[in-house]
Amino acid sequence: MKKLCFFLLIFILMTNHQIQAQEMELPYKEIPDYPSDYSSGNLISRMIDGLGYRYYWATEGLTEKDLAYKPSESGRSTLETLEHIYSMSNNILLAPDAKPYIRPKNPTPYSFEELRAKTLENLKAASNKVLGKSSEEMESFKVVFKQGDQTSEFPYWNMINGMISDCIQHTGQVVLMRRASGNPQNPKVNVFLGKTRE
Repeated sequence: MKKLCFFLLIFILMTNHQIQAQEMELPYKEIPDYPSDYSSGNLISRMIDGLGYRYYWATEGLTEKDLAYKPSESGRSTLETLEHIYSMSNNILLAPDAKPYIRPKNPTPYSFEELRAKTLENLKAASNKVLGKSSEEMESFKVVFKQGDQTSEFPYWNMINGMISDCIQHTGQVVLMRRASGNPQNPKVNVFLGKTRE
C-alpha cells in the first residue's frame, strides 16, 4: 500500500510539473512596449523583438506535415529552416559578449517544441542584452566564429546585415511554406502593431 501511495504521489508531481511547463508562456506572443528613446542598443533590441514576434506566430501551431514540407527537392524543409534560425539565434545571443557559438560535434536533435522555445528564449535574452546600450558600449560587441584553432571576429555591423536580417528572411519563408502546406499563419497577426487580435 505504501509503495502504491508513493508511486501515485510521484505520478501526481510529474503531471503537475508537465502542466506547469505547458502553461509557461513563451516570449513574443506580443511585441514588448517600445523603449523610451532611439539609442543604438534600443534600436537593435527593437529589431530583435520584431523578429521574435514574427517567429512566434510563424511557428505557432505548426504540424508534422508543415515541418516536413519542402518547396523543392534540393531546398530546406520547414524544420531544417527552423534549425538554421536556431543556430543563428545563438550567434545573436553571444555577440554582445563577443563570444563564439561553437556547434557541438554530435548535436542532440531537439523536438520542434524545444527548438521553438530555445530560439524564442535566445532572442529575448539577446534583446535584453543590447537594450539601453550606447553606441560606445556596442563597439565591444563582436561576431565571433571559431572552428578548431581558427577564430575570426567581425564588428556588430555584420550581425545586423547578417544573422538578424537572415533570421527575418527565413521566418518569412516559414510563413510562406506553412501556407503552401495548407496551414497558413493566423490572419489576425499584425506585425506593424506587434499584437494579434483575439
